[in-house]
Formats: sequence, C-alpha cells, structure tokens
Amino acid sequence: MTITAADIFQAKILIVDDQEPNVLLLEQLLFESGYTSVTTTMDPQAVCAQHQETDFDLILLDLQMPIMDGFEVMAALKADDANGYLPVLVLTAQPNHKLQALQAGAKDFISKPFDLVEVKTRIYNMLEVRLLYKQLEHTNNTLEETVQKRTAELTRSNLQLTQEIEERKKAEASLRDSYTQIKQLKDKLQAENVYLQKEVSRQYNFDEIIGSSELLSQVFQKVEQVAPMDATVLLLGETGTGKGVIARAIHSRSVRKNRPLITVDCTTLPATLIESELFGRERGAFTGSDSKQIGRFELADGGTLFLDEIGELPLDMQAKLLRVIQDGEFERLGSPRTIKVDVRIIAATNRNIINEVRNGMFREDLFYRLNVFPITLPPLRQRKEDIPLLVKHFVIKFNKKIGKQIDIISTEALNALQEHRWPGNVRELESAIERAVILSEGNSLQVLDRFETFDKQPDSEETSVKALVDLERDHIVNVLKQTSWRIEGPKGAALILGLNASTLRARMRKYGIVRE
Repeated sequence: MTITAADIFQAKILIVDDQEPNVLLLEQLLFESGYTSVTTTMDPQAVCAQHQETDFDLILLDLQMPIMDGFEVMAALKADDANGYLPVLVLTAQPNHKLQALQAGAKDFISKPFDLVEVKTRIYNMLEVRLLYKQLEHTNNTLEETVQKRTAELTRSNLQLTQEIEERKKAEASLRDSYTQIKQLKDKLQAENVYLQKEVSRQYNFDEIIGSSELLSQVFQKVEQVAPMDATVLLLGETGTGKGVIARAIHSRSVRKNRPLITVDCTTLPATLIESELFGRERGAFTGSDSKQIGRFELADGGTLFLDEIGELPLDMQAKLLRVIQDGEFERLGSPRTIKVDVRIIAATNRNIINEVRNGMFREDLFYRLNVFPITLPPLRQRKEDIPLLVKHFVIKFNKKIGKQIDIISTEALNALQEHRWPGNVRELESAIERAVILSEGNSLQVLDRFETFDKQPDSEETSVKALVDLERDHIVNVLKQTSWRIEGPKGAALILGLNASTLRARMRKYGIVRE
C-alpha cells in the first residue's frame, strides 16, 4: 500500500490567514507546485464549519489573528473531531509559539518569513503522512467489514473457512506494511523534533569568539561570505582554536538555520560503529543491534552536518562518505533501500590534510569535495593581541561559576600570559584562567603557572613533576599563613583548600611543611 505523488497533489488543503498577501503567496505556491484542491479563508471563525463540510487533509493555520487566534481555532477543531486528529500545520514568526503549538495538537510548523523550499517540503511530507493515515483507516474499515461478513458466512458453511483465512492474512499483511511506513515516518519526525526543540532557543553568533585581531576579522569575513551560499566548508586549524564555534556560526547564518545542526565527532566513534552512526541501521543488522537506529545523515536532512576531526575517519568510510556528498544517497546497514538526503557538509580537522593526502591516509577525491571553501583558524600565538580580551572574558565567566570577585588583572600577569606560546590555544588559556581564579586570593588575579616548563623542552619528566609539586606546596603554605596555621574549623585551611583535615595533614607531612 503506497501513496503516489498524484494522490498527494489531489489532497484537499485549506489556507487560513488574516493577511491577504500571505494567503495569495501560499495559494500561488501550491497551485504552481501542482496541488489541485486549495481553499482559502481570512475568517478563522469559519474554519470548523468548512472542515466539517470538506474534511480537509491539511490546514495551514496562522497563529496570530484578530478575533480568534490559531490556538483557539485548534481547540475548536479538536472539540469537533471525535478522533482528536488535527491535520494542522501552523504558520508563525514567534519562536516561543512553535513548541506551544505542537503541544496544542499541531503536527508541524513553518517559520515566517516563508522559505518557499521549506514550505513545499513540509507540506508534501505532512500530506504523505496524513494520506497514509487515511488509507490505513480505510483499510481498517475494509478489514473490519470483511471479517464481519466472513464470520457470518462461517456460521452457514465451514467449507469457506480456508478461503477466509487466506483473505484475512492478505489484509493483515497490507496493514503491517502500512504500519511499517507510518512508523518510519514517525521515527524520523520524532528524531528531528528532538533537535528542533533544542535549536528553537539557541542563537549562535560571533559573541562566542572573543577577539578583534586582523586574523580573526578575516575569519569572520569569510564566515559571512560563505554562510548563505550552501557550499561545503573545510575548517582547518589546531586543536582549541574554535572550529566548532565557527561551524555553528556558519549554520546559524545559513538558509538552513531552522533545520538541525548535527555534529559528528569522528575521534570518539569506534571504528566498528562509525557506519551505523553516520548512516543508521536496521534491527538485526549485526550482532547486538536489537533496535533500529536513524543515522546522523538522515537526522540532518534539510540541515547541516558538522564532521569534526574528519582526518580521523578510516579510509573505507571515506569512500562511503564521498558517495553521500556526491550523490546525496546511502543505505542503512541491513537495508537494501536507498535513502536520499539534502545535507550541507561542514568538516574540520587539526591535521595537515594535504600531507595526509600525500601519505595515502586521506582520499584525494574526498579532499577536493570538502575543500570547496577552506577557512583556516589562526592559533592563539599568532593573535596575541586578543589575549587581554580573552582573559577578561574568562575571569568574568569563572567569577560567576566559582563565586569569586576578581576585578584586577595586573600587567605582570598579562605579560606572563602573552609570553606563553599556548600550544593548546584558547582551550588551554581557558583552563589556565580557571585554575588561576581558583588559586587567587583577594580581588587580584594571581597567575601561578610556570609557563616556562611548557614553553621550553624540559630536561626530564622529573623536572615537570617537581614544578607541579612546588606549586601545590607553595599554595598550601600560603593558605596556612592566612589562617594563622589553623587546619580545622570553619576558618581553617582545610575548608579553604577543599580538603579533609586528615588529607591536609598528610600532605603537610609529605611536603615537610611545619609551622614557622
């Protein structure tokens, strides 16, 4: 049992909006797309009567209307419908209304201003689900009538028993096929809604990236150029330079911003599970797969897929990824059915990807597919003029988190931070500032890290370990002096250091700390 495109284009559609331009736009769009039965009204109070008379397959309902808004219309429709099914797709420009509309019974929503491609896609998909439900209901009624008729005949003649069993088996098989199709659509819609609800309230922008250096400004300019173009983007740069933040900024400025941004961290996926995570699997596809899983590509359909650290992807998976990028299609593990998707790719790597290609560790053809618009993120050591801004930002952040009131950052502290090469980039700087805020006493930031042990090659492992031990010993002695060598109690050193008194005494013995 299938629904054809002809069935969908003959479906009955009602457009409800108090704004005539919106009504005309949607009506023209539907007629141009091939829909043949489209009704419009600007009177929300007439919707229930029209629906009772026509039994529309889909109602495009504006939420913000005078006299009677979209929520009131849905409530009236629900009261009139004995089955409680609302074939409603709401139209709204308010993000906070979307989840409220879904909870009120709407099956989906379309954001204003309209993205015509999104409008056509959502209307087509929803009509397909609705017609499957109606066909299933018709099949159920037919099956029930058949069962009743055959049961009556069984009382008259046992000779027809075999024939009736076979007919019922055929009807049940058709019913199972319908349920399977509906469940597939339902699973996909549910998985998409999980991501949609997370994205409704999230807005990404350059406020997440602190800095005003020339190199960073060039990155921002490239993001603004490529974001609306739907082109594949390759983010290059060392670990900790903010590739994930840039990926979110590109997505939030693209035409796909109302669809999910799905992230795949290629470094955390076991080699045995990469394929099922990307492309999904059917139940029983391999040992231990006791349930069906929808892959990341399918979840990202219509949106963006961020492949973080793509240089870690095995060569065999690179070939399968290339096919999806080229043809937009794949198969779930354990299924022969080809699935087509429309996904924008953003990839990122901290490796020298050109060397990886030369060494045979990365496919050359995949590299050219990904390298449509490369953006290289500069390491922190190349934009040291941004360090004061970053330090101030992180101090404010960790003041709130830890409950400190540090508002003085000395020139000496900034000089020490700017002299370090920061091999871990912004991520390393953030950790260093959090550590400094924790260790600082009073309202001035105290940077106790001995960065020279990282900047210079240590003579041995023992040298690095000794520096950390000295740092902890000096901090314990400093706190003991502030508490007049009091260990226990509400004003004792153990409480300030976050240690048990017995633990503090053990460390004092270990480091040879005695009262001066």
